[in-house]
Amino acid sequence: MKFKIVIPARYGSSRLPGKPLLDIAGKPMIWHVYKQACKTNIDNQDIVIATDNQEIFDCASGFGARVVMTKESHESGTDRLAEVVTKLDWHDDDIIVNLQGDEPLITPDVIKLTAATLANNAQAGMATLACNLDNEAQLHDPNCVKLVCDQANRAMYFSRAAIPFARDGVNSALFDSVESPWLRHIGMYAYRVKTLKQLSQLPVILLEELEKLEQLRALWHGISIQVACVAKAPGHGVDTADDLNRVREILLNAQ
Repeated sequence: MKFKIVIPARYGSSRLPGKPLLDIAGKPMIWHVYKQACKTNIDNQDIVIATDNQEIFDCASGFGARVVMTKESHESGTDRLAEVVTKLDWHDDDIIVNLQGDEPLITPDVIKLTAATLANNAQAGMATLACNLDNEAQLHDPNCVKLVCDQANRAMYFSRAAIPFARDGVNSALFDSVESPWLRHIGMYAYRVKTLKQLSQLPVILLEELEKLEQLRALWHGISIQVACVAKAPGHGVDTADDLNRVREILLNAQ
C-alpha cells in the first residue's frame, strides 16, 4: 500500500502559541510527530510538514524533514493540505493522511490503518476512525464528537450531540458491547487528492457552521467517508498546557 502523509503545523494557537516548537523531552513537538510518521516505513519524501511560519520551516528542515511553506490565511487543515498537493502536483488518486502536528503520541499502526481503510474502499473519497464511547458522560460531552454509520461502515452523520438518541433511556451495558450504537469519532483522516481539491473549492455549509465540524461539508456534497473502528482511541493530542505536561511525562518515562 502506497500513501503519503502531510503534517499541518501552524504557529498560531489561541491556547499554546508556537505549539509545534514546544519542547518535549528535549525535542520540539513537531519532531516527535514526524518520527512517528517515519515509523510507517513509507519514503521520507512522502512525508511533508506544511507550515505557515518560517521558524517552524527552519526547525523541521533542520532535522531533515521535507517542508512546504503554505499561506497563513487557510481556515482549515484541509485547505492547507489542498495547497500542498497542488504545489507538489501529486496524482488525483494518491492517498494522503492528514497527521496533525500536535499528535506526538500517535502510533504508526493508526496512521497505516487510516490509509488502508481508504485504499480498500474505492468508492470512498475519505476515511476516518472511530471507537466505542466509554460511558454516558462522553455521550453528552460536546467536545466528544459522535458519529453514526450505515451497515457498510460509511459515515451517515457526525455531531456533538448525543446520537443516536436513546428515547427510552441509555442502557449503560451497551457501552461495553461490540454492538454498541455509540461511536466516538477519532480525528484521523485520509483523503484522495482529487477529494482534497474538491473540498477546498466547496463553500462552508450551515450544518458545518452549527456543529463546527468540517467533515459535514463532505457528507453534504455526497463525498463518502469510510470508517474503521478501533478498540480504543490513541493518545490525546496537545491542546492545552495540561495536555503538554501529560505528554511530556509520558515521553520522558518512555525514554
